[in-house]
Amino acid sequence: MKKYVILVALLFSGVIFAQDAKPVLEPFGKKVKATYFYENGQVQQEGFFENGKLVGTWISYNEEGDKTSSGEYVNGVKTGKWFFWKGNNLSEVDYANNKIEKVKNWRQEALATSN
Repeated sequence: MKKYVILVALLFSGVIFAQDAKPVLEPFGKKVKATYFYENGQVQQEGFFENGKLVGTWISYNEEGDKTSSGEYVNGVKTGKWFFWKGNNLSEVDYANNKIEKVKNWRQEALATSN
């Protein structure tokens, strides 16, 4: 298992370097949980690898700790509904075979308060 964790770390060192993030890799059954961090210590993204491929739910955060995206990978391929948050906007993106099939966008308007 230790060799597997080291192998995954080496395979994705280019990704890690490009993101300027420091990962923590933890064995999780047959999977490896990967957590990447910003320089300020906040979690940047987290998810799982299995057999060197992204699997399961991956979640990304901004430097303040707010969720910016969430979605599923199956055998390294984006699939199903992914959600992307930016300010008051939410985008729902449907993926099939790693390709965008449909996009829905919502905007939350600020509620006015009256006294």
